[in-house]
Amino acid sequence: MMNKLVNLIKWANSLMAKFPHMLLALMARIFVGMVFLKSGRLKFEDWFVLKSKTFSLFENLYSGVPLPPVMAAYMAAYAEVILSFCLIIGFASRLSALGLLGITATIQIFVFPESYSVHGLWAVALLYVVKYGPCAISVDYFVKKQFANK
Repeated sequence: MMNKLVNLIKWANSLMAKFPHMLLALMARIFVGMVFLKSGRLKFEDWFVLKSKTFSLFENLYSGVPLPPVMAAYMAAYAEVILSFCLIIGFASRLSALGLLGITATIQIFVFPESYSVHGLWAVALLYVVKYGPCAISVDYFVKKQFANK
């Protein structure tokens, strides 16, 4: 019985070892990026105009953030949209992931400290991209390939 369990564990481990980095990194970039992109887009009324509700949120609900509410609203909205878009397409992926990790930490510490399980999942996905990079399906990979030989 014990040998069967050991063999099953060895088989599962070898199967998981074959899981491609490309797929894991792509999923991490897209799924976390979509969370932040959606959040950022909801803060805008038009291309460069923030909703009045956004300022209200930063004055009331997000008041723990140690920045003036108007400044925090603009910084958060633009950072969420720009960094998440860059992460999704794989442009400046590690830097984008670090920026979103900073936003995640800010949300965790100053806004919703009780939501550590969700923020922890975001952090793990972002840290994966920071450590291992965006994968071959990314702008970063294309740029590296184009300019590596020059």
